[in-house]
Amino acid sequence: MSSFKSYGKVDEHEQRVLETRRKTRKRITIIGLSSIVLAGVVFAAVFCILGSTNSSEGANDAHTVTNSVKAVCDVTLYKDSCYSSLGSAVDSRQLQPQELFMLSMKVALSEVSKAADYLSDHGVFNGVAKDNRTKEAFKNCRELLDLAVDHLNSSLTSGEKFSLLEVFDDLETWLSAAGTYQQTCIEGFEDGKEAIKKSVVSYLKNSTQFTSNSLAIITWINKAATTLNLRRLLSLHHQNEAPEWLPSNDRRLLLTEDLRKKADIVVAKDGSGKYKKISDALKHVPNESNKRTVIYVKRGVYYENVRVEKTKWNVMIIGDGMTSTIVSASLNFVDGTPTFSTATFAVFGRNFIARDIGFRNTAGPQKHQAVALMTSADQAVYYRCHIDAFQDTLYAHSNRQFYRECNIYGTVDFIFGNSAVVIQNCNIRPKLPMHGQQITITAQGKTDPNMNTGISIQNCSISPFGNLSSVQTYLGRPWKNYSTTVYMKSRMEGFVNPKGWLPWTGNSAPNTIFYAEFQNVGPGSSTKNRVKWKGLRTITSEQARKFTIKGFLHGDKWISAAGAPFKSDL
Repeated sequence: MSSFKSYGKVDEHEQRVLETRRKTRKRITIIGLSSIVLAGVVFAAVFCILGSTNSSEGANDAHTVTNSVKAVCDVTLYKDSCYSSLGSAVDSRQLQPQELFMLSMKVALSEVSKAADYLSDHGVFNGVAKDNRTKEAFKNCRELLDLAVDHLNSSLTSGEKFSLLEVFDDLETWLSAAGTYQQTCIEGFEDGKEAIKKSVVSYLKNSTQFTSNSLAIITWINKAATTLNLRRLLSLHHQNEAPEWLPSNDRRLLLTEDLRKKADIVVAKDGSGKYKKISDALKHVPNESNKRTVIYVKRGVYYENVRVEKTKWNVMIIGDGMTSTIVSASLNFVDGTPTFSTATFAVFGRNFIARDIGFRNTAGPQKHQAVALMTSADQAVYYRCHIDAFQDTLYAHSNRQFYRECNIYGTVDFIFGNSAVVIQNCNIRPKLPMHGQQITITAQGKTDPNMNTGISIQNCSISPFGNLSSVQTYLGRPWKNYSTTVYMKSRMEGFVNPKGWLPWTGNSAPNTIFYAEFQNVGPGSSTKNRVKWKGLRTITSEQARKFTIKGFLHGDKWISAAGAPFKSDL
């Protein structure tokens, strides 16, 4: 919690009351002023858009939707769906853009809920799925759409409770995640029957478009607010506040060296703890708790697939060392499990922390996709962890994530997903793939230009694990049209192919990707012979800062609260 200023001879209780009142008055004033100014800025943008579009469009269009709806929908990727969903809802009323944004989220929420119900009723239960992988894909789809519903609900609640200026970062993150969940649902059917995939795509068409439209609208409002530096005003107001979920005594616990002694639950293979399995310990973590639950896992190899469910908030797992406490399993794609379900350790509960522990998938390169660690939780932190597999080792699926001083091993696309993730001061160790394969370190999955997602690799060491002289190794390949990956101030050994990056298909990459290398060192860091893609950018220090913890994750508070060291800027 924030420290309190001195007000003379006032006892602690009175001092807290005074400080609370002061903060409340200040917050109300800032919200009121910022909302008024934001409305003015946005309406100015509305009139600007209308002035540039009305001259080129027929008079009939002006009667189809209100001016405010038209202005808001014109910034979206799916204008027709935006007009149809918002235009019919508001009739002839002129609503503020903030109100239209809230309405667009309600429309998206309704459609995602319908799609979730349909896929549940018409998938596994009606015999559409005949093989285990397709059945699992339908099961995953329902779970993913439920997560999308959760994130849309959280966005609505925040939008109703706070000024939009206060919660921009959360809204952009959660809407990006809601879009990612729907895309992952579709990807689960890519190697199944084409008719089933087409059916899924069809029933997710409205929900994906409406979610994208909401994200585009909030991004547009964000840009309007940024022009007057309104967000900076609010950030100054909040700069000394700790996350609401973190009591002061919890912070003291996380900053001490005796976490193992103070653990709430102990897991040990030898029976010296309360549980022998991590999964059993997690069942006894309180649901949706704002109190940190520390689980100490003693040294040993734990052969189990572990899930930190979405209801398990504020869990911290600490081991006896990244190679002393290991969670190990071998689910994989070749044996019939969709990639999303192969993770040895999967995290959905928000504010998760892992420290001094290892995660591995031992399926081997011949089994293709086999995830060691998958994280879909918001504000997750991994400190001194060992993450080891072959293809698709680390699935940074969605939301905001941070990795510090971890060792990450793999072969093909072994750091992938569509989260906003910073990987800092880690050892990235490509290892020998199966015969005929090339190594690609990253495969980022951004599908929408308004998503605030990407992979940022900062101050890391990229070096081979074993002899890779017979294998071509690349920094990454663009999995989706807006793939975003940045390497900053990292050391690259000479085994990195001089071209640097590999196309996903063909000989080039979409112009819409954003790849960059900034102030890297080592024999593999030379950009002289890199591929000549439009999407491979040369960036300045100012642009690079957008991919730091401060600029990309806005994560100083929640990462600090997790007790992990970090560098906020360049």
